[in-house]
Amino acid sequence: MAREQRRLAAIMAVDVVGYSRLMGQDESGTLARLKVARTRHFEPALARHGGRLAKLTGDGALAEFGSAADALAAAIEFQQAMADANRKQSQRAPLEFRAGLHLGDLIVDGDDLYGDSINVASRLQGEAPAGGIILSASFHEAVRGRLACSFEDLGPLALKHIDRSVQAFRVKWSAGDWMIAARADAGASVADDGRTASPAGAGFALALPDKPSIAVLPFTNMSDDAGQEYLADGVTDEIITALSRFRSLFVIARNSTFAYKGRAVDVRTIARELGVRYVLAGSVRRAGGRMRIIGQLVQADTGVHIWAEHYDGDLADIFDLQDKVASDVVGAIAPKLERAEIERAGRKPTGSSDAYDTYLRGMSKFYLWTMEGTDAARPLFHRAIELDPGFAAAHVMAAHLNAHSKARGIMLDRAKVAETAALARRAVELGPDDALVLSVAGWALAYAVGDLAAGVGLVERAMLFNPNLAMGRFAAGWLNVWLGKPEVAIAHLGHAMRLSPIDPATGPSMIGIAHAHFMAERYNEALSWSDKALQEHRAPASVRIAAASAAMAGRPEDASRLVDLMQQMDPTRRVSNVVDTLGPYRRREDIERYKEALRLAGLPE
Repeated sequence: MAREQRRLAAIMAVDVVGYSRLMGQDESGTLARLKVARTRHFEPALARHGGRLAKLTGDGALAEFGSAADALAAAIEFQQAMADANRKQSQRAPLEFRAGLHLGDLIVDGDDLYGDSINVASRLQGEAPAGGIILSASFHEAVRGRLACSFEDLGPLALKHIDRSVQAFRVKWSAGDWMIAARADAGASVADDGRTASPAGAGFALALPDKPSIAVLPFTNMSDDAGQEYLADGVTDEIITALSRFRSLFVIARNSTFAYKGRAVDVRTIARELGVRYVLAGSVRRAGGRMRIIGQLVQADTGVHIWAEHYDGDLADIFDLQDKVASDVVGAIAPKLERAEIERAGRKPTGSSDAYDTYLRGMSKFYLWTMEGTDAARPLFHRAIELDPGFAAAHVMAAHLNAHSKARGIMLDRAKVAETAALARRAVELGPDDALVLSVAGWALAYAVGDLAAGVGLVERAMLFNPNLAMGRFAAGWLNVWLGKPEVAIAHLGHAMRLSPIDPATGPSMIGIAHAHFMAERYNEALSWSDKALQEHRAPASVRIAAASAAMAGRPEDASRLVDLMQQMDPTRRVSNVVDTLGPYRRREDIERYKEALRLAGLPE
């Protein structure tokens, strides 16, 4: 039996205005329009802002967010998208929604949600006008001044089945001002049909998010021994991870900042290319059993150093040193963050410095992004587990390597599948609130083991713990491809690329977007994204989706050329065994369409 849990959450309740009337006029048409609204507008809005769909209620839905600001941003985005869509459907009665938002305690019992928060949000929803949003006083207190909107005080409302009056506020926003703010937050342009377009890459200025944004550059190894480079990289990784746990920060992912390693680039240029306001740089010096970490925080638009400090300690105290740097940076740029969040960011991954050292060596090999690097990393992660059996990150990375091998075209036998499942599940037991562990474990269980349901649950939990984690967005994107939710997948994968805009792993995100467009039968868009992916990441999956997209887009010569490339990379690949390399698609028709496209492209049966 699932254990009952209680947590603070932001709840969004929405429903259709005049649903019974619309159903009486056109039942099948109303249901079809409701489905479109959910898949094209509501679920992508949740995805972009870290929300979790908790329950569908016929004509409405309940969603849970870890942040009130994220919940309000999602509500405004959805209502604005519906207003825009309704303007294009002038011949029919508009499909309009109303939304209620409340911040309070939530009781979670397995898959069921209970509590006063849900009741209040649902009753506030009933008071909202068509296309409008009403929120409670507790919610208003958490979001005022944080988004491009204003609030009308409605005074205390008497709500049905609520034994007290509830102070309520109506949300007002300007479409133009809201879109500017939304684009700054997402870092991506929004196409006319509501799909997320490609984020800007290196060399282009990205819009600043509406919350403090930071990039942590690779710390320089100042030790006499060049072999200590991995230690400096590990310090950088841990500081990025600590900072990214804060919902009040927008943190660029590790792989994008490491693109600047060893390069003499002006801080202002880096900030412009990554779309951040602050840049943290530093160095690590190891001498025997002692080490010194130096950090400097720069406000990029002015070039002014707003904070600098150095930390000395024993190598055995490396975690305390990293935690101190992360906490001090947060204190410098976001002084009002709650102390509890700072303490949560300070959790240490393992008590064994030897295990951690071995793990860092494994990560340095993994980040080579080659099969040789994967092979070199595998024994290091397993050795870290031997040294510290309670090391969650080492377990999940060992599982990740098996899934990574499958993605490169190496089939896993039953023993490897079982090993992957055991490693991933053990990692979750050891790190139940570690967003990176949950994300990687969820992806590995879904892709390598085929347990899509378990993967979805873990990635949803990861998103609640840390919506700033690029790996979490990446995993959520691919899982939604396999679930048959292309618009949600595109939203997550686009956000992953914004969090890490020049990541060496951007290619797999582009591959995912290509797959999403293919499943939505937008073959030209799928081909465009697969072409971009091939430039970034010539992997079996990028060639395969490019060949399938070219065939369905009516470009047989390109499809034939890509099939030839597929067979050069893997001479054993056939239509009959292509399923072995695909993810756990929930809809059978998606697999059949994929196979038919490859058959049309010329792949032998």
